[in-house]
Amino acid sequence: MSFTGLDVFDKTLQTTNIWLGELEKRLGADKRTSWHVLVAVLHALRDRLQLGLAVHLGAQLPILVRGIYYEQWRPAEQPKNWRSEEEFLEAVSEGLRDIRPVDAKKAATAVFEVLNHFVDPGQIAHVRQALPTETRTLWPESNPPLPRADHARLS
Repeated sequence: MSFTGLDVFDKTLQTTNIWLGELEKRLGADKRTSWHVLVAVLHALRDRLQLGLAVHLGAQLPILVRGIYYEQWRPAEQPKNWRSEEEFLEAVSEGLRDIRPVDAKKAATAVFEVLNHFVDPGQIAHVRQALPTETRTLWPESNPPLPRADHARLS
């Protein structure tokens, strides 16, 4: 059954819901909170990356997630020069200020784990390598693969 009448939109809704489901499990949060966590972490990550790398990462995201990734982006003001884990987590916390309390470190790690599952491993390696060492420690190098039925790729 099609919810929107367009396969591309139905697929991105399905994929986004899979991503949110993975975040819900990792955070013990509801879907709304998981959505806000995804937005906050992706924005902090995007703002820390060099322009080309930020764009390449964005191209790997499902259409719906890609939309929020680019929302309110000001490429001319990037990258932010955060060097420490604390500065990165402050940016995540700022994005989470209007929802129930969520630990920024746990939020960042959960989103990074989800990205590990669904984004090309080569792209993830480039993004991780571009981060300062302190921030990189928040991002696990890899996750065990998801079962094939749950491993919905991008759209």
